[in-house]
Amino acid sequence: MDKWLWAARFFKTRSLAAQAVEGGKAKLNQQRVKPAKEVHVGDVVEIQIGNYTWEITVLGLSARRGPAEAARMLYTESAESQERRQAQIAVRSIQVEPAAQIHGRPTKRDRRRLGRFTGG
Repeated sequence: MDKWLWAARFFKTRSLAAQAVEGGKAKLNQQRVKPAKEVHVGDVVEIQIGNYTWEITVLGLSARRGPAEAARMLYTESAESQERRQAQIAVRSIQVEPAAQIHGRPTKRDRRRLGRFTGG
């Protein structure tokens, strides 16, 4: 499982893929499995990375990590999964991150304002 996730380029390293499988972030046929579990053609893999979830069907197997075009041939993503991820991306692009305007350490002026606000 971890080797296939790495070869399909969902994770940068096999150890990150193995940690995701161990932590339940990657499931095979809706069940938690161990990283050494074999993946077969036709299996459904659910992968959660950050806030995004992929639901993919395995089309091919590979023990080697190849180029991105070859990795995309190993799986197909369900239409519902694509729509759900696109909706999440749209919502995130509309929402403003509160910490986006904070750059670096607070200035002396910022610290004084914070002290007045907290009473310190």
